[in-house]
Amino acid sequence: MKVEVDSFSGSKIYPGRGILYVRCDSKVFRFQNSKSTSLFHQRKNPRRLAWTVLFRKQHKKGVTEEVQKKRARKFVKHQRAVVGASLDLIKERRSMRPEQRKAKTQEALKVKKEKKKLDKEKRKTEKAKRVAGGFNNLSKQQAKGAYQKVQPSSY
Repeated sequence: MKVEVDSFSGSKIYPGRGILYVRCDSKVFRFQNSKSTSLFHQRKNPRRLAWTVLFRKQHKKGVTEEVQKKRARKFVKHQRAVVGASLDLIKERRSMRPEQRKAKTQEALKVKKEKKKLDKEKRKTEKAKRVAGGFNNLSKQQAKGAYQKVQPSSY
């Protein structure tokens, strides 16, 4: 028993049923009933008629048993170094205990404060030397090392 397929609606045509239409270019069309024949000759689009197989396929109707669940990709985590910090350094800091981390930051702050204090003292001594040497009225550019014209004290 050979079951044909309707050229318009896509439904099954059992033996002894249907209409066979041969166009003048020798193309064969099979129709299940006069409804699909009529709509074909009216040049209707079967994808726009909700009851046709083509419409149902296009709009994903009634294909639940054929569709498989899409597999979600498993995410793989990669650890990469950041600019200014190597991967080993990052791992070391991550494994530190909070107390250790706090102590290390306190120590770094202490060192920074000491350095700032020393710089301030150094600037004070340099300023005192300049005042003692008579270079009190320097412009910003002169202080940075620009060429300065020395004027004699007596004319």
